[in-house]
Amino acid sequence: MSMPHNIAVLVGSLRKDSYNRKIANAIAGLAPAGVTFEQVPIGDLPLYNEDLETSSPPAQWTAFREKIRSSDAVLFATPEYNRSVPAALKNAIDVGSRPYGKSVFQGKPAAVVSASVGPIGGFGANHHLRQSLVFLDMPVLQQPEAYVGSAQNLFDDAGKLKNADTEKFLRGFAEKFAEWISRNR
Repeated sequence: MSMPHNIAVLVGSLRKDSYNRKIANAIAGLAPAGVTFEQVPIGDLPLYNEDLETSSPPAQWTAFREKIRSSDAVLFATPEYNRSVPAALKNAIDVGSRPYGKSVFQGKPAAVVSASVGPIGGFGANHHLRQSLVFLDMPVLQQPEAYVGSAQNLFDDAGKLKNADTEKFLRGFAEKFAEWISRNR
């Protein structure tokens, strides 16, 4: 039996019907027993500005940092905007990694999944995000890589995964991520 894991989930898309949110939910539903996922909202985080980094920074920053700090690992689910990650996700990374030397991300195991309506599944954003995670000293799951293309065809009207091959892939991804966390926690 593996250790229980509490995984913070950062979804780069703020859209209510985000495919990346649906993918993150699918991964959570397919994960091994004892692995829990909590989506941490990023849409209300004030833009990072070092001038606000005082003895009482914005309450949203403090709450966000505590959620990440108390997690065992982080799952990033991102769409691709202009071959990179959305601004909200970049801002969340900046908020969590500051002030310099006090990053809440340091050493936390991570995994990246990207989904898009295009055929390459957010490949550019996935790899661009990985560059930041290397700097943040997060051991990132390397295999399986998770690029989910044509995401608009994978879910039913209720937002549930309807593609058996994708379900099998995401179940394997969740299992490998749980193993990765156990090895790198």
